[in-house]
Amino acid sequence: MSHTFYIAMSYGIAGLISLCLIAWVWLDGRARRRELAQLEAAGIRRRSATSPAPEGGKA
Repeated sequence: MSHTFYIAMSYGIAGLISLCLIAWVWLDGRARRRELAQLEAAGIRRRSATSPAPEGGKA
């Protein structure tokens, strides 16, 4: 085994792992957005969403 082969394999494996992590995060983000859309369609809102003030005047 030459040093060049070892270095090339190290870069290749690191690149492959990086691409796998990027794909995983991207696919997981799509799944979470889909889940949020389903929840919002069902009438469930996020706590951070603004809601109308109650009748008493204080939020």
